[in-house]
Amino acid sequence: MAESKSRVIYGFFGLIGVMFISMLIFAFLLLRNFSPKMSEGLSVNSESQVGVVEVSGAIMESKKVIKKLLKAEEDDSVKAIIVRIDSPGGAVGPTQEIYDEIVRIDSLKPVYASFGSVAASGGYYIGAAARKIYANKGTITGSIGVIMQFADLSKIYEFLKFKPEIIKSGIYKDIGSPNRPMTDKEKKLLNTTISKVHDQFRQDILSRREGKIKGDLLNISQGQIFSGQEALENGLVDGLGGLWGLSKDIHEELELDGNFRKLKFIKLKKDFSISTIMENLENPSEYAQGFIYNLLKPMFLAI
Repeated sequence: MAESKSRVIYGFFGLIGVMFISMLIFAFLLLRNFSPKMSEGLSVNSESQVGVVEVSGAIMESKKVIKKLLKAEEDDSVKAIIVRIDSPGGAVGPTQEIYDEIVRIDSLKPVYASFGSVAASGGYYIGAAARKIYANKGTITGSIGVIMQFADLSKIYEFLKFKPEIIKSGIYKDIGSPNRPMTDKEKKLLNTTISKVHDQFRQDILSRREGKIKGDLLNISQGQIFSGQEALENGLVDGLGGLWGLSKDIHEELELDGNFRKLKFIKLKKDFSISTIMENLENPSEYAQGFIYNLLKPMFLAI
C-alpha cells in the first residue's frame, strides 16, 4: 500500500516536472519567434537611408522576402535597398518571383545585391536582378544551372519482394517513380523542361548584365561554382567587398548624407494572434527548411 502511494506521489511530481519543462520550451519558442531580432554586430538607425533585405537559407517560398522588399520600397526614408544574400538556391518559382519584384522595384528605387558566404544557383539568380552586385573574395558564387534527380529503386523492391501497384490517368503521371527505370521518352521530356528553365535563368541574367558578362555566358553557366574573385573576373559580379563596402559606394554614388555604416534592416512586424503563434511553432526553422530542401531536392526542379 505504501509502495503504491509512493508511486502516485512520484508520478504526480513527475507530471508537474514535465509540464514545467514544456512551459519553459514554449516560452523559449515564443521569445525566439516574437522577440525583436537584430543582426549581431550591425548598426540599425531609424534615419538610415539604405535598407537591407536579407535572403538566407534555401529559397522555398517568396512571400516573406517580397513583403520586406515592399516595405523597403514604401519607406520614404530608404533611398536605396541592399538585398543581402546567403543562399545555396532553392525552388524555381519563388526564386523567379523575387527576381521579378527586385527588377520592378529597381526601376523606382535603386536595388543592389551583397553576397555573404554563398550566393549560388537561385541565390545568384536573385542577385542578378540588382543593378550592382558585390561579393566577398571567397564567396561561393554562380552554380548557374538547373537540376532534377530521381532514384530507380526497382531492384531493391525486387530483392525485398515488394511490388507496388500504380494506377494513373496519363502515361507520364508517374514519371520519375522509384518503382521502375525511366524510359528514354520520359528522359527526353524532362531534359526539354530542364533546358527551357536553364534558358530562362541565362536570359534573366543577360537582361540585367548584358555587356558586363565577360565571354560567352553559356560557358560559365554549366553549374560550376566560382569564388567571388573569379566571379568578378567573369563579370558575374561588379565589385569585391562586404556589406559596408557596398553601402559606402552607394552613399558616394547616390550622394547620400549620413554614416554609411548606419543600415536599416527591414523586419516584418510580428503578429501576436493565437493562430500566428501556433503557425510559427508549427513552421520549421530556417535550418530545418534547409534540411528539408536538401532532402527533397532530387524530387523537384531546383536551381
